Amino acid sequence: MGHHRVLGRTTDFITGKEIIDTDDERIRQKIARFLVAKKGFSKEEIEPKVEIELCCGGEKATAVLDFAIKIKGKIMMVIKYGPGSIVSRHRSTIAYARLVSPYEVPIAVITNGIDADILDTETGSVIDTGIENIPSRRSLIQLISNRTIRNIEEHKREVEKRILFVYEALEHSSECDDEFCIVRLSEESNSI
Repeated sequence: MGHHRVLGRTTDFITGKEIIDTDDERIRQKIARFLVAKKGFSKEEIEPKVEIELCCGGEKATAVLDFAIKIKGKIMMVIKYGPGSIVSRHRSTIAYARLVSPYEVPIAVITNGIDADILDTETGSVIDTGIENIPSRRSLIQLISNRTIRNIEEHKREVEKRILFVYEALEHSSECDDEFCIVRLSEESNSI
């Protein structure tokens, strides 16, 4: 379980499934309730714990995006939670937005549960700050209304995978937990 303090089990607000209860998970659950109660998203528009497979230099890892927000079935915003500094997580959050689907998700949000930075994925720039300014369903639709949604070229996806791999490996000290785990490809093939 890595560095997380396990507090027992709880029910995921979005899926209704039983999950491990940690301090970080409690904040994620508050964010999920906030998105539904205050920002107008339905539970069906929020996909929690989206796994992204990464391969880099003979190692494989799975990174977990906290929330993919969908409008009309397409992911239009990603939200990544991380305790502490959010500025240091801008680039990895952009990478999540460029890897979670074949196209570049327009809006990326990084939050520590207290503060948030809302990022334009195409430019990487901060377009707003503050958890209260995370786009509502209505404002997200307005933000994306004039956007051209473009696919990410495969070589650019590979660069984003490497960026995300490195950021997440540093974040998690290369240990396995419920959010990230590195497996050497040779170890994986030996265990099969």
